[in-house]
Amino acid sequence: MIEKQFKNLEEQIEILKYKGMTITDEKYTKKILLRENYFFISGYRYPFMRSMTDKHFLEGVTFEEMYSLFLFDRAIRNVFFKYLLVIENNLKSIFSYQLSKKYGYKDKYYLKARNFTNDKNRQKQVNDLIKKMKRQIRINGSQHTATAHYMSNYGYVPLWILVKVLSFGIVGELFSVMKYDDQIGICKLYDIPVDEFSNYLPILSNYRNLCAHEDILYENRTQKKIKGTRFHEILGLKKDDEGYYTKGTNDLFALLIIMKRMLSHDEFKDMCLELKKRIDNLDYNLHSIKIDKILDRMGFPANYMELANIERRDVNDESRAN
Repeated sequence: MIEKQFKNLEEQIEILKYKGMTITDEKYTKKILLRENYFFISGYRYPFMRSMTDKHFLEGVTFEEMYSLFLFDRAIRNVFFKYLLVIENNLKSIFSYQLSKKYGYKDKYYLKARNFTNDKNRQKQVNDLIKKMKRQIRINGSQHTATAHYMSNYGYVPLWILVKVLSFGIVGELFSVMKYDDQIGICKLYDIPVDEFSNYLPILSNYRNLCAHEDILYENRTQKKIKGTRFHEILGLKKDDEGYYTKGTNDLFALLIIMKRMLSHDEFKDMCLELKKRIDNLDYNLHSIKIDKILDRMGFPANYMELANIERRDVNDESRAN
């Protein structure tokens, strides 16, 4: 196996030049490479290459262009992260309210195995989840202000406090082991079928973690795919020969559709306006390629902004009518 050797800033620039990139300002380029890391910035080179076999840059590609894509991805990552946190907070609030109302607000009541699925094949998962939640109570009993307050003053931690320190992953796992009636009660609030809701949660959790750790977002693909929705149909998204949508199933647009179904109309519209601003800014900074190439890698159709104006109740009413 050939080891990757350290390259200084001058050598990094020479590699980019050798592959056909135009470097207009070496001092500026060195500054950016030092601040942002050559490895991470070069991860955005693919749309600017001739092909996956000919890895030289297209004619006229500048470092500033590639860096613009890097900054664009950071900007939309911040937008998605902001609204993923809104969804996470909403889910935690709804879960804690529904379960506390039914099973009690003290941890000695709501953390009983009988409150969850009675599927014998999932009892280990239920017990493991309860242990994880009890562990969070122990850890945060002295570290988290609200948790510590309840522990020291009342001797218990309500679920609406505990959920604040649970990861999105644990919250998704919590839903997966709820009794079916409890799952239905939650899904009705979102007007999303249980099977689709169950599929959405790990996707949301994965994207939340991706955004938090500054991984490449715009062209990310998930292993899980979402079902086609009325949103896909209303937007006129294309299908392949087997009848599957070619966009909006395991790409960033699929995430946007999920978030459309889980945010309020105004929240989602604000989010789309923020995304459009970033997309328009990138379009202005691209010269060697068109913005359509980036939108395609995102899974975004040309009419993506129409999604913001579709009323969720209209889609749900039409779905029920069919």
